[in-house]
Amino acid sequence: MALSLDPAPAVEFLRQVARSATPAQWLVQVVAVLASLALGWAIAQALHRVVLAAPRLKLGKGGFERVAGALLALLLVGIAEAFLARHQPVRLLNVVKSLLLALVVIRTAVYMLRHILPEGAFLRSAVRVVAWIAWIAVVLHVSGLLPDVIEALNEVGFTLGKDRQRLTLWIALQGLAALAITLTVALWLGRITESRVLGAETMEMSTRIVIAKLVRAGALLIAILVALPLVGIDITALSVFGGALGVGLAFGLQKIASNYVSGFIVLLDRSLRLGDVITVDGRRGQVKAIGARYTVLKSLDGNESIIPNETLITQTVIHHTYSDPAILVAVLVTIAYDSDVDRACELLVEAARRQPRVIADPAPAAWVRQLGASGVDLQLSVWIVDPQAGDASLRSDILRDVLKSFRANGIEIPYPRHDVRLIPPAETRESPGASRT
Repeated sequence: MALSLDPAPAVEFLRQVARSATPAQWLVQVVAVLASLALGWAIAQALHRVVLAAPRLKLGKGGFERVAGALLALLLVGIAEAFLARHQPVRLLNVVKSLLLALVVIRTAVYMLRHILPEGAFLRSAVRVVAWIAWIAVVLHVSGLLPDVIEALNEVGFTLGKDRQRLTLWIALQGLAALAITLTVALWLGRITESRVLGAETMEMSTRIVIAKLVRAGALLIAILVALPLVGIDITALSVFGGALGVGLAFGLQKIASNYVSGFIVLLDRSLRLGDVITVDGRRGQVKAIGARYTVLKSLDGNESIIPNETLITQTVIHHTYSDPAILVAVLVTIAYDSDVDRACELLVEAARRQPRVIADPAPAAWVRQLGASGVDLQLSVWIVDPQAGDASLRSDILRDVLKSFRANGIEIPYPRHDVRLIPPAETRESPGASRT
């Protein structure tokens, strides 16, 4: 069925607006509108300064004063309309109130969506869709065409089910709007709660991450359970889906479920924290992120390894900073047998003390490790408290300093030597000429 709209209500609306009030009454309404806008803007600016002074009051991303200004202006225009309606027509105030309502919806949506969605084309498209819907609804409302549009949308549909329930385009649009609003509000509240929990410095970071993830999952679950009845879907029908999902998890999704459960165990038992240095599955790195399914390790060469959380539960994890960030770094040096071993050990300790990363307690120490085939093997042991920075550069600095000190003090570092002996052939040794010589 073709959609036909009768323009008569719009024309009648324009006529009524033109003759609804005298010039003096129009002037009073204009002054009320301007005063409401100015007062709303001034109050919004004052509230904005309060929010800037207390960042925890910020509930979104973007201009808080824009939302507050439009909302306060709408409230003030509504108060002015209620007061002036007792004495004169207020058609202009009614139109302005509708426009401000659309502006509040758009700015609130932008304020919430920017806090939920990342910057990009999808966010811009979502904001654009909300703006178009809000302004079209306002135009249809103030012009009197909205009832005709709703009636036309209700005529487009089909009947389904044993109960012969009719599903129209208007019902479908209402369901989509309810689902979108519910999910947006739930995600917004979840993100606010998550930011508050993660900012609570009195709790352990792993505990904060667990609570934040549970809040986000709970918000989505509540939003779906609230939105589905609004769309017209019976929640009891989900019991069949839940049973099928349980069977699927039992057979095909064991690893995925195990990783998720392991992730919560890792976070709850506080065995790993962000910034810890660990070695697992032959990979050493710093814990950069702990997700619900995997943990990210960043090695010193910049590569990031994604480790399934199940690996952290089922395999041995070497934790370099579990109870104490200080770790031992061993540097091996070999000197010749005829060198002064005691002096060499003193030079090793002095070189270690000149390194800023080496701590004084425990103090650096050097001793004879073994008597090797080519010289005396010495070991220098030093302690550092920043294992996340690695030890390759520290070893290099110590060895360069040791090399200079050994050369200055006459301590020799052995290196492989090859002696070549020339043995004449047997016939050359037994020949008369060889014997005469």
